[in-house]
Amino acid sequence: MIGLPARTRVWIVAGHTDMRKGFDGLSATVQTAIDANPFCGHVFVFRGKRGDMPKVLWFDGQGLLLLSKRLERGRFIWPQATSGSVSLTPAQLSMLLEGIDWRMPARTHEPELAA
Repeated sequence: MIGLPARTRVWIVAGHTDMRKGFDGLSATVQTAIDANPFCGHVFVFRGKRGDMPKVLWFDGQGLLLLSKRLERGRFIWPQATSGSVSLTPAQLSMLLEGIDWRMPARTHEPELAA
């Protein structure tokens, strides 16, 4: 995952998006669906009808980046919202893009008592 600047907000655009859209179409979706500026430096995540390949739109200060990911195994865990947007932390976005259940991550090791 690309390191995001501090205080970067991550927004998942709820519902289904036509994944044939590119830079301009997804920027227009950001402006109309969640009333936000796609050039503000926040990260916007879109999902298609199947939810198997998200697209991420981000303005890094010089230009728009459009990223897409397909998992070879596993699945993406999406929020249940059907309209508007859902805010995630950059850490939650990283987990979502790796196919980890970001809603309730479980530790793989619990520390034992020292004494």
